[in-house]
Amino acid sequence: MRNVLWIALVTALAAAAAFCTWTYEGQWGSQGSGNGRFDYPYGVAVAPNDYVYVADAGNSRIQFFTATGSYLGKWGVWGPNNSQFESPEAIAVAPSSGNVYVADTFNNRIQYFTAAGSYLGQWGSPGSGNGEFKLPRAVAVAPGGNVYVADNQNNRIQYFTASGSYLGQWGSAGNGNGQFDYPRGVAISPTSGNVYVADVNNNRIQYFTATGSYLGQWGSSGTGNGQFYGPWGVAVAPGGNVYVVDTANHRVQHFTATGTYLGQWGGAGSGNGQFSGPAGLCFNAAGSRIYVVDAGHNRIQYFYGAAVVEPASLGRVKALFK
Repeated sequence: MRNVLWIALVTALAAAAAFCTWTYEGQWGSQGSGNGRFDYPYGVAVAPNDYVYVADAGNSRIQFFTATGSYLGKWGVWGPNNSQFESPEAIAVAPSSGNVYVADTFNNRIQYFTAAGSYLGQWGSPGSGNGEFKLPRAVAVAPGGNVYVADNQNNRIQYFTASGSYLGQWGSAGNGNGQFDYPRGVAISPTSGNVYVADVNNNRIQYFTATGSYLGQWGSSGTGNGQFYGPWGVAVAPGGNVYVVDTANHRVQHFTATGTYLGQWGGAGSGNGQFSGPAGLCFNAAGSRIYVVDAGHNRIQYFYGAAVVEPASLGRVKALFK
């Protein structure tokens, strides 16, 4: 019996104690339209080869960089045609194919491209029917290739095959379980396949199965730990922990997969590790680096994560059962 209790307690303590602390590593970007400069970037995604893609909304283009911010290339100009954009606000990279999906927000469509920006296809048009959008503001690709879109002003999540065939949807306007008030962020857990949604005006995170069955939620309006003021973006680490850009509180908070508060960093300001309206975030494939879109400062900041474990605490628990 003692051994059973010991294993249960150690497992629980290890789960709580083993998390990442994040240290500022670097940044790039400034306001402008030149290469490597931004005009209100909102979305960021990392490819399997560690290239970093940024949805440069105000410049209506996509730029991509090395893992530490060296400029590699760009595509897109303002317009309604193939490979053109009108304020693209979100971007995602398929983990298997490396294809790049862009929420072309004010054109009410999803476009997708090769890793170098060659046009592959698109879907969507203005409206509230299946496969139609009213300002799609987030996109995520599941490990199996399905594409999830936060259909902001339709207050729903829609999901599709990798080439845009409609599969299903869930959500409606409101503050009940499974309802939304302008969802703006969506992320897929690489471990469970669960779907996490930043429900902006309800100041909460809701999460669901891959087909939209409600599982739980956390958050309320405020500035305390686990509270939010307009959360715009959400990302799930390879180990399953959930990270949220708490936009109007100018910080990043992180949680377990079920919403237990783990920590935060940031604060309003222009210094290293400070933010002005952070809009999006993502991890590299290894989960050792996190990129945050510091939209108000027109830059990308990135942070290095190291596991934190408290062996002394585990030792104290173990001593109780000797």
